Amino acid sequence: MVNPSTNQVFNKLTSSVYDREEELKAFDGTKAGVRGLVEDGVSKVPQMFIDPPDKTDMSTTSKGKEDQFKIPVIDLEGINKIHDDSRRKEIINEVKSAVETWGFFQVVNHGIPVEILDEMLEGVKRFHEQPKEERSKFYSRDDYKLVKYNSNFDLFTAPAANWRDSLGCVMAPASPNPEDLPIVLRDVVMEYSKHVMKLGVVLFELLSEALGLNSNHLTDMGCSEGLFLIGHYYPPCPEPEKTLGLAKHSDNDFLTVVLQDRIGGLQVLHQGFWIDVPPIHGGLVINAGDLLQLVSNDRFKSSEHRVLAKNVGPRTSVACLFTVHSQPSTRVYGPIKELISEENPALYRDTTLTEYMAHFNEKGLDGNSALTHFRLS
Repeated sequence: MVNPSTNQVFNKLTSSVYDREEELKAFDGTKAGVRGLVEDGVSKVPQMFIDPPDKTDMSTTSKGKEDQFKIPVIDLEGINKIHDDSRRKEIINEVKSAVETWGFFQVVNHGIPVEILDEMLEGVKRFHEQPKEERSKFYSRDDYKLVKYNSNFDLFTAPAANWRDSLGCVMAPASPNPEDLPIVLRDVVMEYSKHVMKLGVVLFELLSEALGLNSNHLTDMGCSEGLFLIGHYYPPCPEPEKTLGLAKHSDNDFLTVVLQDRIGGLQVLHQGFWIDVPPIHGGLVINAGDLLQLVSNDRFKSSEHRVLAKNVGPRTSVACLFTVHSQPSTRVYGPIKELISEENPALYRDTTLTEYMAHFNEKGLDGNSALTHFRLS
């Protein structure tokens, strides 16, 4: 069966009274994503993507304040071989300051070859630029599929759809068979994931020590066990002032490792300003997720961030989320007991990853933090 073109779908919808649910279903039914709209030559942003002006407002950006607001950049050169205790402590202090004040930082000299980073981005681009008949074979909204392609995981719950498509691959602890991965990026996804898992262990060691705990504390809690890789594709947008590539949100995990291309558009909310996260070729963006803020009892910050829509591109990025994504889990997480005292009582109730993910997915990217639901009064 041939899917209808996106132009046919939206021409039909705009000829009658607007019905948002019908538009969403029609868009989802094409299995072609936002890329399908661009392929069919759409010249205006469909209504389902349009955000209220306050959501896309650029007046709160940090333009002109670049010297005042700079995302921390941390050099991890030789971190696995450092025997100089003073240099390791210096790095830990840099990580501690970045995660407590920003929730975001970038790392360079992290050990992943730049050739693999470049090929990972190219692989994402290759997948999303296949003919729609090929990429639609992976289209699904089944939360339990290890490999799936779709546009907007929260398409039917978010206030407005975002201008992006995504390929998600659960790589750990239950990884897909290599044959289940799209052939156009199969090898690099497997290779890149192995490198990110190793980097994750290093980062969780540094974060543990930054909390004053043993270096293996967060790893022993299972924070580094799960990895969900998402290859995002942001096509050029004909009216970027009307929508977003990714709405304001904080991440639903312990830690996120982001590889972004040179186009830019990622911003973090800091002291009331949207701060650009400038692309660094060979660098990686690291940000704390909600679950790290929860277990650290607010010592670490899960900052809200967004991605702007642009009229250039496509923009590609790869987000690797450390969490047991969409897999049943009974492990309970709450504020780490060693961080709790009479002077610093627990700020959150205990929860399981399954409960947390269910709440996050139900509410979607509505601009509100999922952590509020778990905060003690």
